[in-house]
Amino acid sequence: MAPPSETASALLRNAHQSLPEGGLARKLEVAEKEGRQLRVKLGLDPTAPDIHLGHTVVLQKLREFQDLGHRVVLIVGDYTARVGDPSGRSTTRPVLTGAEIDANAETYRQQAFTVLRDDPELLEVRRNGEWLDMPAEELFRLARVATVAQILERDDFAKRFTAQQPISILETLYPLLQGYDSVAITADIELGGTDQTFNLLLGRDVQRAYGKPEQTILTMPILPGIDGTEKMSKSLGNHVGVTEDPDEQFGKTMRLPDEAMESWFTLLAVPRPPEGTGPRDAKRALARGIVARFHGEEAAAAAVQHVCSSATRHRTRSTSTPSAPRTARCTCRR
Repeated sequence: MAPPSETASALLRNAHQSLPEGGLARKLEVAEKEGRQLRVKLGLDPTAPDIHLGHTVVLQKLREFQDLGHRVVLIVGDYTARVGDPSGRSTTRPVLTGAEIDANAETYRQQAFTVLRDDPELLEVRRNGEWLDMPAEELFRLARVATVAQILERDDFAKRFTAQQPISILETLYPLLQGYDSVAITADIELGGTDQTFNLLLGRDVQRAYGKPEQTILTMPILPGIDGTEKMSKSLGNHVGVTEDPDEQFGKTMRLPDEAMESWFTLLAVPRPPEGTGPRDAKRALARGIVARFHGEEAAAAAVQHVCSSATRHRTRSTSTPSAPRTARCTCRR
């Protein structure tokens, strides 16, 4: 086995930040000395029914921990989804029904297996309703961990407070509830996007207040959507779903602006084409690699043939008939 410092360096490849500095290597070293697995946490709130490529950036990093023999704890936030994560929000999130959340939670669990290894020794799937359905006395104890000033330091809340936009008391509890997840499952490491940094750090405070060792946090960059600018999001319509059919995945990826390809290759860990490959062929390699990951090489080859040939036919008809609708999705022959 590689020394913990080398393993930590490999895990930090394409990551944004690990806090505290050197914490990941120390966690790996302790686990090695104690002969145990690390417990690596990721929480996902099922606010929509599908997982997209943006989610897989963090899921793929979890898979790297699994491949090293560590145990991933995937928390499906059936209770935190009822609160609504305020990260990146300028308004309160719409409230979902319990039935909607439960249905989404099952979809999330199944789709996560497109990336994670479904091995009971390496994966634990939990719902935080198991422990967040707590007595009021326990909720009061948790609420004492943070101050109002500390919560309002959070960028999302600070902006809304300055703009005199509403902030519900329930929303201010969200980071504490997420932090309690780390207490409940005894997390050694927690992963999340860069927009989750405040929540993940507060989780350390909550663990400390409950007498638990503090987790190390590892944040991953946010994957831009197919528009190349905004965060990938189903609500923005700039996403690529992991269960979409091969032609749709391929065609959407081919609409990605050239300048966003670098981040997609890096964050999605898709094999790069040979050096010197032009943007058109590089994007085709990216799209083919994404389809192959979720549907297999045969489906990827078929998508290349079908989508690109369809685009050529559409362009031919459009040229000969000016009024013909522009339905081509692929740019690989431009």
